[in-house]
Amino acid sequence: MLHRQRKNHSLIKFQICLINEKHEILKNLLLSFVANPVVAISEANFIGILAWAIGLGLALRHSSETTKQVLTDVADAVNKIIHTVIGFAPVGIFGLVAVTFADAGLATLSSYAHLLIVLIGTMLFVALVINPILVALTMRANPYPLVFKCLKESGITAFFTRSSAANIPVNLDLAQRLGVNEATASVSIPLGATVNMAGAAVTITVLTLATVHTLDIHVDLSTMIILSVVATVSACGASGVAGGSLLLIPVACSLFGISSEIAMQVVAIGMIISVLQDSTETALNSSTDVLFTAAVDFRNRKN
Repeated sequence: MLHRQRKNHSLIKFQICLINEKHEILKNLLLSFVANPVVAISEANFIGILAWAIGLGLALRHSSETTKQVLTDVADAVNKIIHTVIGFAPVGIFGLVAVTFADAGLATLSSYAHLLIVLIGTMLFVALVINPILVALTMRANPYPLVFKCLKESGITAFFTRSSAANIPVNLDLAQRLGVNEATASVSIPLGATVNMAGAAVTITVLTLATVHTLDIHVDLSTMIILSVVATVSACGASGVAGGSLLLIPVACSLFGISSEIAMQVVAIGMIISVLQDSTETALNSSTDVLFTAAVDFRNRKN
């Protein structure tokens, strides 16, 4: 009897700890949204920066053409600086990787292989289970012939190009051969190459959860859902070039109060496994563009 009471008491304490951790994460998320913009930039609070960027964008919609031109010129100047800095990124990533191997040795390769298997397995689950369910609900028919055709003709090409933007002509040609309305395909597929980043969302979520697990931070289901939503929204802004999703990992890591230094080490790990990870991610993203476009078009033709 006494043993059962102690067990129940320990269980209650554990549940209280989980609730406190959940409240702390939600509190950090809300405080990140309302942070001072200058402080957000100085402390690399990516969620706060994103919130202020969205707010300013909405507020400046009705500004004068002169103001919009100034903002455009400033944005172009910042982009040039960013492209210059990114050009030196491989050097920094090489240094981080060298330090990691110097400290832990080649044994870390097995951990990277485990992480890569989890990433690719999750993407395959999305491609072969989640997407067919969504297509079946849309078409009211067997989705797998269309799913496999899109994976074969669009996914394989995207796997080797590692660029959603470069695979747009392939998807447009496939959509034409599938009989998709040309007006629909010409809008949907280029738009999908920009905002449809399911593979990027998977990468951001899995790598962030791996980091959280490594740091012994407990995460419950509701927090995982919040992370998935943040990752999905952030992934919509991922560039259509190789490795773009990895640069959004610090945004997700900041949700758990993880420092930028640790987040960039995660980005370095992502760079190590990116040969297969980014190729699989792009194949999922690009094949999904034409898959969903064809599914919706087929449904409209039935109606």
